[in-house]
Amino acid sequence: MTPSPRRTLVAGLAGGLALNLVMLLTFRVIGFGARGGGILLDPARQSAKLIAVWTRLEPLPLVVSRPAPIVAGLILFAIAHAFVYRWLSPAWPAGVHARAWRLAGLVFLLSFLFWEFFTPFNQLGEPLPLIALELTFWAAIALAEAYAIALVSELRPGTRRQLGRVTVERGR
Repeated sequence: MTPSPRRTLVAGLAGGLALNLVMLLTFRVIGFGARGGGILLDPARQSAKLIAVWTRLEPLPLVVSRPAPIVAGLILFAIAHAFVYRWLSPAWPAGVHARAWRLAGLVFLLSFLFWEFFTPFNQLGEPLPLIALELTFWAAIALAEAYAIALVSELRPGTRRQLGRVTVERGR
């Protein structure tokens, strides 16, 4: 059964919150460091150009200087991803796991992999080991968003749903 537009909107909001939270934990806490100086800003490992873009060249990226519009924009992207999920998921195998992995794969391949190739690698000269680390972060972000969207879209109170091979009873 295709989720309603309202449920799809809620799924997108949940996906956006999950995406932003995991992005904060991966890129900000691990990558850049809670107070700077993380592995992604280490001059011994990172491109001087990329460090300058994130820390010195004005204007600084909005996500650093004024993150609210970026957080809101990422939530809007997640809402769009939820509507893509609503459109495509009926053609996918049933189950939250199968559908979440497919959505995560689409988002990862069409957005995050392209971003890393075109911007950090192409424009900013980021070394391949750090790109690999960032792709790991992006994979975690894509999975968190996709699972949030799939869970909200697929699970309904009082119904029985398949989570891959595990059956979940709700409302009892």
